[in-house]
Amino acid sequence: MEAPRDEDELLDRARALGGRTFVEVARELEVPLPPDPRRAKGFVGQLVERALGGACDSAPRPDFPRLGIELKTLPIDARGRVRESTFVCSTPLGDAAETEWVASRVRHKLGRVLWLTLEADPSVSHGRRRFGAAFLWSPDAKEEALLREDWTELMGLIGAGAVETIDATRGQVLQLRPKGANASQRTVAYDADGAPFLAPPRGFYLRARFTASLLERAGLWVRA
Repeated sequence: MEAPRDEDELLDRARALGGRTFVEVARELEVPLPPDPRRAKGFVGQLVERALGGACDSAPRPDFPRLGIELKTLPIDARGRVRESTFVCSTPLGDAAETEWVASRVRHKLGRVLWLTLEADPSVSHGRRRFGAAFLWSPDAKEEALLREDWTELMGLIGAGAVETIDATRGQVLQLRPKGANASQRTVAYDADGAPFLAPPRGFYLRARFTASLLERAGLWVRA
């Protein structure tokens, strides 16, 4: 699939996936479904990226480089609720004090996003679940202010050597949580005295109630 030429073409492609099952799209693209979806996290996102003509690589750039657009999938349960928080990006724990919001990875990743909802009803087998609605989003002034406030607080704690005090209760719309392929992964962080130590990698996540509000703003009613 060639890369989309503009936002309209990308959105048309994404909306054309609505109502189609994961297995249907995978077969069309000749991509085998993973035998155990629980051990293949990220597969559906990769499938969507391929179906829409995304970059399909791990380079540190937007999923649709020409358009500067990031792809995010949003699982919705049988009761119409956003099922989980949304991963934004990993964050370095060693140079937090040198980073500013305007140049941050979080702001860069969330500058322009294509959201695609996914059926996430546990009673429906993984391959038979369907793609849902798609919409493009950029944070408005209020949303960016909330994101910036949370990011500034969390990065300030990292810079002060207090990363170990951060838990999932911090942040109105943005969380910082452990992020890694397995529980044994470690990266260098610094304590309050500037001494290095090994800590689990951390990543930024959007709270489910925040992404639910984005659906409402797009005219797609959903329970928070």
